[in-house]
Amino acid sequence: MLRLARFRILMAGLGVLAATAPELTAADGGAISRTQSAPSCIVVGFVGGFVRHDNPHQKPVQLARNIQRNIPKDSYVQVFENRHRKTAYQTILRMLDRNHDGALSDDEKSRARIVLFGHSWGASAVVLLARELNRVGIPVLLTVQVDSVAKFWQSDGVIPENVAAAVNFYQTHGLVHGRPEITAADTSKTQILGNYRVDYTKTPVKCESASWFDRLTPSHAQSECDPHLWSQVEDLVRQRMEPQPGTPGIAER
Repeated sequence: MLRLARFRILMAGLGVLAATAPELTAADGGAISRTQSAPSCIVVGFVGGFVRHDNPHQKPVQLARNIQRNIPKDSYVQVFENRHRKTAYQTILRMLDRNHDGALSDDEKSRARIVLFGHSWGASAVVLLARELNRVGIPVLLTVQVDSVAKFWQSDGVIPENVAAAVNFYQTHGLVHGRPEITAADTSKTQILGNYRVDYTKTPVKCESASWFDRLTPSHAQSECDPHLWSQVEDLVRQRMEPQPGTPGIAER
């Protein structure tokens, strides 16, 4: 009963209704046509709750915009609503299809350089998307989960073997709080960079434009607006986006 009550409160208060899925955009903000070559790197983020993918107050959205300012123009960076995970999946497949024949070859899959990040339900969507990519043999450089909250029918704790590196940031206070630990399905293929706890009861963060639900779950809300935490996420994302000579996928941190 407690879990059901928690879920109902979560459903009622995690923001505004999601918008339609975003158009494909390159690093320069322009639309990606089917005649262009595949991006050198694909960065996909997910916002939590029912937050819009273009909400300028959300740190995942701000992170994507920061990254877009100084990366190669053939990179792809986009934030999706967590409920649009399937759209993100189809978008990735379409962008990796260099010859536009509707099917991915082993060579096209091996060229994939993908980074996934998200907050709350969006962090859980990151793991689910990574698993879907694993089923079709597409590698992922990095997954980043921030205060990951899985819906009842989801599991966000085990990182699939196609992910080279994964990191988890979480807090443990309040009605809604993140998963405290992620593990690798295959430790020989996936490096868990860490499970990092943040305690906002000791070091609170002021959140601008907080909703009434944010005030009910202050620590969870602060994990979304914490500038220091998201600066670390940005550093990790940028590091994995940079090609590493002789290393297919991950650079040592």
